[in-house]
Amino acid sequence: MGVKNFTVWDYVVFVALFIISAAIGVFFAVKERKKATSREFLIGGRQMSFGPMALSLTASFMSAVTVLGAPSEVYRFGASFILFMVSHIFVIIFTSELFLPVFYRSGITSTYEYLQLRFNKPVRYAATVIYIVQTILYTGVVVYAPALALNQVTGFDLWGSVFATGIVCTFYCTLGGLKAVVWTDAFQMVVMIVGFLTVLIQGAAEVGGFHKALEQSTNGSRLNILDFDTDPLRRHTFWTISVGGTFTWLGIYGVNQSTIQRCISCKTEKHAKLALYFNLLGVWIVLLYAVFAGLIMYFYFKDCDPWTSGIISAPDQLMPYFVMEIFATMPGLPGLFMACAFSGTLSTVAASINALATVTFEDFVKSCFPNLSDKLNTWISRGLCLFFGIACTSMAVAASLMGGIVQAALSIHGMCGGPMLGLFTLGIVFPFVNWKGALGGLLTGIALAFWVAIGAFIYPPPDSKTRPLPLSTQQCVPSNVTELAPPVLASRPAIADTWYSISYLYYSAVGCLGCVAAGVLVSFITGHQSGKDIQPLLIRPVCNLFCFWSEKYKTLCWCGVQHDSGTEQENLGDGSTWKQGVESVLQNGLRRESLAHVSGYDPKDKSYDNGAFEKITYF
Repeated sequence: MGVKNFTVWDYVVFVALFIISAAIGVFFAVKERKKATSREFLIGGRQMSFGPMALSLTASFMSAVTVLGAPSEVYRFGASFILFMVSHIFVIIFTSELFLPVFYRSGITSTYEYLQLRFNKPVRYAATVIYIVQTILYTGVVVYAPALALNQVTGFDLWGSVFATGIVCTFYCTLGGLKAVVWTDAFQMVVMIVGFLTVLIQGAAEVGGFHKALEQSTNGSRLNILDFDTDPLRRHTFWTISVGGTFTWLGIYGVNQSTIQRCISCKTEKHAKLALYFNLLGVWIVLLYAVFAGLIMYFYFKDCDPWTSGIISAPDQLMPYFVMEIFATMPGLPGLFMACAFSGTLSTVAASINALATVTFEDFVKSCFPNLSDKLNTWISRGLCLFFGIACTSMAVAASLMGGIVQAALSIHGMCGGPMLGLFTLGIVFPFVNWKGALGGLLTGIALAFWVAIGAFIYPPPDSKTRPLPLSTQQCVPSNVTELAPPVLASRPAIADTWYSISYLYYSAVGCLGCVAAGVLVSFITGHQSGKDIQPLLIRPVCNLFCFWSEKYKTLCWCGVQHDSGTEQENLGDGSTWKQGVESVLQNGLRRESLAHVSGYDPKDKSYDNGAFEKITYF
């Protein structure tokens, strides 16, 4: 393809993003230098408010994968991508009402501490290792995607931009900790919104208005959104997106260290929940922008698709190529859009580095060296940020082999996030599951999810299941691109057209449900856990929603857990006191006599701060 070059103003806008992001890290490093504790560095002293936290959550998970990949998905497969709005509703409700209360009230820093409190150390360590692998893989995709796009449309050095991203993220994470990450995310979210709006406004002007884009998209079958086909092999239908998407994103939001770490850093649980619900609005806005960008892009290229005509080499390059086309005579605006894409990358990579440093510090360093000074702990935390920054940047090399960025990113989350979601569900929802069931379930879920995902990578599903929509090259200027003969397909085993062809959005559901089923089965075979040995704080009694009509059946479903023994204030101390008593006694449950009285609950606000717990509400 003919590479279009950045102008001076494009570089000015683009470089400004990196300078401002790095400056925020320096600012918080200087401002918080007298509070140099690992607690302050990793979780912001648990004093964050919901506003910047909501922007931070949105920016982190609406990364360059969304900015570049989602419009491309809509362009090729239609606007059914918008149905992720439905799945996000369920994801936020489950996260804020099922998982967050347990994590917040227990005063933990790493979500995997919960697994030791509920089960034992081996379960905790197994989950931590899986999370570290998952996050490094995912971050590699997120770093590589915008770097490739920038390389293809501007000729900017591919690996130069990869390493620039890694260096800047590692710099401000290592210097400023969580506060720098959150406030930088908030700034980068604003850049993402402005960049998307600029593209939408100019794109609509180029094609004659939004109404014409919608009209042409209807003619091109791009607005056939509600497909209720229940076939799980179909790539995108209402059910695969709303059900499979819920499982996939719940693994990302509900039990992911990066999300939960931000939520528990809020000053109260109410602020944490507000951050999640306002984040939902942000996710919807970005999703709508991405869908409209894809539809406008389809109208613009309706008679000459740059991908099938060979002008570009991959679908993920469609959006940057489109931007360079519509802003060809407007210096600075292509740089603004690239800053938009890189904002998503910087926010996600920074969140990943901070979360990886936190789980490694809490789950391994503090367990092995519990008596280190605060100063040394802070320096170790900084060193871990540096190490994981290098690891995530290096993983971008492997990402070049993973194909389309949306599917690659969500497949990674499905393969690892699904079994992890199943593990935490076993702990929080099923009181009778023991540590053997938890470990057996986790390994089963991982095996199932990796089996189907790796099989699909080797034997990609046929077009009859993915159903890409038609694209035209009728008015393309003939190029010197040589048409390649279609590859000769190797023989496919029968399982390739069934099990391996399942929609990538169901990978998480396969892993989660496999983990839960195996965990329950193994627990009954090996002797189920006695509910009397489990602290009520560690369980969410969801059965109360279904057995509200009968105290007898409600109590029966508690499986012996003493939910009616009094308020959580009476039974639980603040997180640090609680965990100190736990370390010496726990394998499966906590000794009640080791727990102290809790303070800090505000009955007027019906909320509590990071050391206090409100009365059990059972939702």
